[in-house]
Amino acid sequence: MSQKAAIRSTLPFRTQSLLNNFWGISLIFILLMTSIRMVEIYLVFENHPLNFDIKEILWDSFLSDIGWHLYLLGILFILFILVSLLSRKLAKISYQFVLSILVVIHTGLVFYFYKTLLPLGKDLFAYSPDDLLMTVKASGQWNIFNLIGLVILFAFLFYLFHLGTKLFRFSLTTYGVMSGLMIAGILTFSLFGLGKPHVLNETEENIITNKSRFLTEQSFDYFMYGGEYYFDFYLRSGTDDMVVQKSYTSDAYPFLHTAEYPDVLSPYFDTLQQAPDIVFIFLESFGKAYSGTDAYLGSFTPFLDSLEQHSLVWLNAISSTGRTFGLQPGVFGGFPFGEKGFLDLYQNFPYHKSFLSILRDNDYEIRYFTGADKNFDHVGNFIDYQKPVQFVDEKDYDPKYSKAPAASGNFTWGFADKELFRNGLEKLPQSYSKPQVITFQTQTSHDPYIVPERPFYQEKLKNHLEQNLNIPSSEISDYMAYEDIYMTVLYADDAVKEFITKYKERPEFQNTIFIITGDHRLPEIPMSNRLDRFHVPLMIYSPLLKGQEYFRGVSSHFEITPSLLSFLKNQAGIQLPEQKTWLGQVLDTARTFQSRIAMPLMRNKNQLIDYIHGDLFYSDGQLFKVSDNLVIDPIISPDDLTQLKGEFEDFKNKNNYMVQTRKLYPEPKNQLN
Repeated sequence: MSQKAAIRSTLPFRTQSLLNNFWGISLIFILLMTSIRMVEIYLVFENHPLNFDIKEILWDSFLSDIGWHLYLLGILFILFILVSLLSRKLAKISYQFVLSILVVIHTGLVFYFYKTLLPLGKDLFAYSPDDLLMTVKASGQWNIFNLIGLVILFAFLFYLFHLGTKLFRFSLTTYGVMSGLMIAGILTFSLFGLGKPHVLNETEENIITNKSRFLTEQSFDYFMYGGEYYFDFYLRSGTDDMVVQKSYTSDAYPFLHTAEYPDVLSPYFDTLQQAPDIVFIFLESFGKAYSGTDAYLGSFTPFLDSLEQHSLVWLNAISSTGRTFGLQPGVFGGFPFGEKGFLDLYQNFPYHKSFLSILRDNDYEIRYFTGADKNFDHVGNFIDYQKPVQFVDEKDYDPKYSKAPAASGNFTWGFADKELFRNGLEKLPQSYSKPQVITFQTQTSHDPYIVPERPFYQEKLKNHLEQNLNIPSSEISDYMAYEDIYMTVLYADDAVKEFITKYKERPEFQNTIFIITGDHRLPEIPMSNRLDRFHVPLMIYSPLLKGQEYFRGVSSHFEITPSLLSFLKNQAGIQLPEQKTWLGQVLDTARTFQSRIAMPLMRNKNQLIDYIHGDLFYSDGQLFKVSDNLVIDPIISPDDLTQLKGEFEDFKNKNNYMVQTRKLYPEPKNQLN
């Protein structure tokens, strides 16, 4: 009997010791995470001029963090108890190790958000290890000092958690109350849906969101549901509110259709005497917010602004994706996204016909120039599939050209934009026997935003703000918070100016059509709304134009290929396939605002949550009305919400079917591509 009593008498002590380890470590964790949150909010508001007050997000941020911390500690508490049944010491050390790792990861996520104003989600898993390493190297964070710092930080956290077990010692009753409150808190947050922000302003919502929670939930969604496919779609003809009425022709190829795509461009051109050369200029991170007419931040592209006076300009143009990975498939084909973007299907591209391949079949030559590594995002695989006669990337530059400045070490994204155009002009043949499709893709206006000729562009930015934009001195500091970004935009604009000036000296200039657009708006400068990230400049410049026009009809990258092909069929007699797979309509030449497109929009790789149809915009479960300058306002319309959700799900099922079957366009018999 005495032996049993002795065993019974140690149980409270053992339980108290166990809970002391758990709560001592947990309280330090909560204090650290709260401190990191305070630093995060300070850094964001100190370095990013925002149009809302810090008081507006404090309470929601607090709820977001508490909800996540309760849920996380609840799960870890169960695991801690289970491990302690084997060894209390092992449980304590494991818990210290896990929370040290979580704090380090959370710190990294906060640092990423502070720079980009976007929480890192499942798009992390859409990039290859090589692409991720390249991105980190380019940002300047991959160096021995940061690695040593991480090791020191981890060791410090491990010790701090151990110290917590010494600092926080309470009675068994107190520990019981704390554990009970944790369970009650978990149930309360779960039942009432507390801690999840629901606000209109995307930047505000992003700040409120707990960054570790966001990544965890996105990761769970990716690994649990990312591989599941559900095929149930309908081959509907085009709706009456669309310009192009599409007739879908095959259950096996759900995007295949016949349609009459009208030639909307010929009225603005002189009659062509021969097939024109087509030159695409893709501008990295060029958003409409800071380029061209109606740029609400002011335009930082004086040359492109002057070029507008001799161009066709679409003021309400959108990209198909919020990152560069959708640029080429969107502009050259209006293709569906696949799971992580069409380029990610590089190992086994669905047979397809693009703007490039169709013109190649019509005796055009395809040339592509970039200052970066063509393997990033698998751009090279896609362009090689189109069989270009010339493809120049960073490996093909002459020794006289220097790579762009590096953030640290020797790694950069490649060659700066002026070098891109200079090298390209030198490598172009002096004359052609066939018409050309030539593309230049810039990269300088990309994180880490390091501009060549820095002193020159510092002075140019200052003068531009004061003299061109007439920014009041009280607002100059808001712009200078993004000094590096704006300098790269000014630099890219100068690079295009130098290129166009030089190209005018070439004999083929008089028969050339330039298509100039941005791939997406950069995220580091706070966005005005959820559609802003897709709002990009789009213009067509050519000596063949009759005059200048501004259009306010909503158009996208998806409309470029159908419009150009219809124009070239009418003007140059090129032969087009009878069946198409374009997701787009045609460029809208309305001079007043209207929207007659219907398309999905992919924010990031793995993030397909936006859809636009006419002047309605569905975004992450919410419905908005779209107006001129792509302003969006929330509306409540259950019927419209149901319709857009249905169309969106129908697209996603067709898209998933295409990924699994690789059936986009029927491949000709006995043809390998």
